[in-house]
Amino acid sequence: MHPVIVLKTQRVKSENGFVDDIKKEISSTIVGQENLIERIIISFMVGGHILLEGLPGLAKTLAVKAFARAVDTDFMRIQFTPDLLPADLTGTQIYNPKDLDFFTRKGPLFTNILLADEINRAPAKVQSALLQAMEEKHVTIGSTTFALPDPFMVLATENPIEQEGTYPLPEAQLDRFFMKVLVEYPSHDEEIEILKRFKDISADKIQKIVTPAEVKAKHELVESIYINDKLLKYIVSVVHETRNPSRKEVKKYIDFGASPRASISLMKAARCIAFMRGRGFVTPDDIKEIGADVLRHRIILSYEAEADGKSADDIVKMVFDSVEVP
Repeated sequence: MHPVIVLKTQRVKSENGFVDDIKKEISSTIVGQENLIERIIISFMVGGHILLEGLPGLAKTLAVKAFARAVDTDFMRIQFTPDLLPADLTGTQIYNPKDLDFFTRKGPLFTNILLADEINRAPAKVQSALLQAMEEKHVTIGSTTFALPDPFMVLATENPIEQEGTYPLPEAQLDRFFMKVLVEYPSHDEEIEILKRFKDISADKIQKIVTPAEVKAKHELVESIYINDKLLKYIVSVVHETRNPSRKEVKKYIDFGASPRASISLMKAARCIAFMRGRGFVTPDDIKEIGADVLRHRIILSYEAEADGKSADDIVKMVFDSVEVP
C-alpha cells in the first residue's frame, strides 16, 4: 500500500471516533435502526438531504430529533398537509402600519435540520418551495434572498402504503435527495427491548457529542480519501448502466436512469463509508454497500417492472450484477 494512503488511514482512524460516539449516544434512546442512523450521519457530513420511507411508528422522527441533539443543532418539524402554503415554509413579508413598511418573518426552513413529515401530502407548489432551499441553500422572500443556516439538512418522510390524498414527488426533487433510506421494522428481540425501555425513550436525554463545526472540520479529510481511477470508472459505469442497460432483462424494467448527480453522490457516500470504517481509501464494497440508498429513488421504473413485481432495489442489484468489479 502506498505510504500516503497508509498515513491517510492512520489519520482517519484517529479522527472518526465521533461517529461511534454518536451511534452509542443515540442507541441509549433508540433501539435498533443502526442503518438509518448511519445514513443520517453520512448525509450530514457531506451536506446532503435524505428521503426516509417507512411505516408510521418506526422512530423516524425520534431518530432525527435525537441526532439533532447529538450534533448540537437547531431542529424543526413540519407536518405537511394538503392546505400547506409555500409561505408556511419559507416565511413571508408582513406590513407594519406603525412604520408604514414591510418586515420579513422567516419560516421554519431557517433551521439546521428540517424534518418534512409526510412530504408527499403537500401539493406541488409547496414541494417546489423546497427545491431552491435544498439545492442552493438559500430562500427568496419577496425580492430579498436569504441564506439558510449552515449546516442545513432536510430529512423528509413518506408513508409507502397510504397513497390516498398524496402528491408524488417530481423527479427533479427526488434527484436532490442525496439518499433514500428504507426504514424497516425492528427485529423480535429489538421490539422486546423497546418494551423494556419504553419509559426511558426520549430524545431529550440525548447528550451533545460534537458541534456542527467539528463535523464540518472533518469534511476536508473525507473529501481527500483516496479513490482509484478504476473505482471512479466503476461508479460511472454503474450509473450509465441505469441509463443504457447492457442486459435486455434490465433494459425492459427501466424507463429513465440516474443523472450525473447520482455519480457524484455515490462517490461522496463511498468516501464517507470508508471514513466510518477507518480507511483512507475506497473499496468496491463501499460502493456496493451504499449503492441502493443513492440510486433507488433516481431510477424511474417501467410498467413491466411493476407488472413483474420488481422493486427499485431489485433493479439496482441487477445493475450492479451487470457491471464488472475492478
